[in-house]
Amino acid sequence: MPTLCIIDSIKLEIYAHDHPPPHFHARYAEFEVLIEIKTLQLYAGTIPAPISKKIIAWAKQKGEQSFLLENYLRLNPDRQT
Repeated sequence: MPTLCIIDSIKLEIYAHDHPPPHFHARYAEFEVLIEIKTLQLYAGTIPAPISKKIIAWAKQKGEQSFLLENYLRLNPDRQT
């Protein structure tokens, strides 16, 4: 599982051969959450609200969602978006 980015001790990862929908994993301390790339909605796991807000704010920056989707598709070439 490549770590794509670390933001203030929050690891953002995308797994190869992972399930749809296109998503990324955010790990912080003992917490892990899955976030859908297109909607930036949390759909599994738990993480403190301030950390969640920080992750979503980062992902909303220009080009970051494209960066995440490109990496998801690179690691999961058999998945359709």
